[in-house]
Amino acid sequence: MTHLVPLADTQFAESIWIMVAKTIVIFAVIFAILPILTVVERKLIGRFQHRYGPNRVGPFGLLQPLADVGKLISKESFRPENAISTLFVLGPLLPVLSGVLALAIIPWGDVKNGVGFYGIDVPIGILYFFAVGSIAFYGLLLGGWSSGSKYSLLGAMRSAAQLISYEVSMGLALLGVIMMSGSLSLVDVVHAQGGVWFIAPQIVGFLIFMLAGFAETNRTPFDMPEADAELVQGFMTEYGGMRFGSFLLVEYMEILVVSGIAAAMFLGGWMGPGPGWLDPIWMLIKMLALVFVFIWVRATLPRLRYDQLMTLGWKVLLPLATLNVLVTAILVVVT
Repeated sequence: MTHLVPLADTQFAESIWIMVAKTIVIFAVIFAILPILTVVERKLIGRFQHRYGPNRVGPFGLLQPLADVGKLISKESFRPENAISTLFVLGPLLPVLSGVLALAIIPWGDVKNGVGFYGIDVPIGILYFFAVGSIAFYGLLLGGWSSGSKYSLLGAMRSAAQLISYEVSMGLALLGVIMMSGSLSLVDVVHAQGGVWFIAPQIVGFLIFMLAGFAETNRTPFDMPEADAELVQGFMTEYGGMRFGSFLLVEYMEILVVSGIAAAMFLGGWMGPGPGWLDPIWMLIKMLALVFVFIWVRATLPRLRYDQLMTLGWKVLLPLATLNVLVTAILVVVT
């Protein structure tokens, strides 16, 4: 007998085998995109800086990710003498788990022929996103603290302060969209944008979310936790081999997650012209457009000082996000 799994807010149930099959397909696509993103970023940054970028391995340097993976696999995954073994090994695994769980709620399309084009749809999708996203924080903190290095510890402490500072603003930025759609489910939020995408009435919330997203993913100009000029490689300093590669992989997974949440909450998700089978393609195009913004900012802006980072988070973004929530609440009640 085939077991059916009820899905939230969709009024139907899916076979467990359908859920397993679409999960495999979604993650196969995502993990095929990740190595491509690495070489595309390096090529784009090279062009921004008037150089070629990777151009030796394969045609036009497109096989560079395979060379990088081979190099990391062949390197020794050593452990420092002063490291706490169990926590040192656990450090890179928690961020990977966090990224995989977060990718599961990104909606790629609507329900078609009894199959939802997403991993899971839960009625508390946004809360789920913040809950599983916080798991990565523990991985960075454990990895830095258990390494037995002052550089790693300083990087972990910076990461902890940075994530706490900007996660509040990120949550408030999404609260306006939640009030307008009346749901925490990402699928319901996309459905609520049938007339106008929420980026129009919530442009302030979108900008705050993207700025907080740069900080959450430790990307330029908020890459203080791994500032190479000060902390060697921050919390990753003592890691080598594929453990080091796991942290690099997680960075791009987090970029895709933030881009996917932003596309679903502000840019209409899978909605676009054309037949229904184009829905996942429209969602992917919107995500990659936001990923390009991440790359563009990295090539353009310098790293902020740590005091500037904290000032921006607590004195600028937080009051602005709170004001946006108050204005949105008033407009929702009045209209």
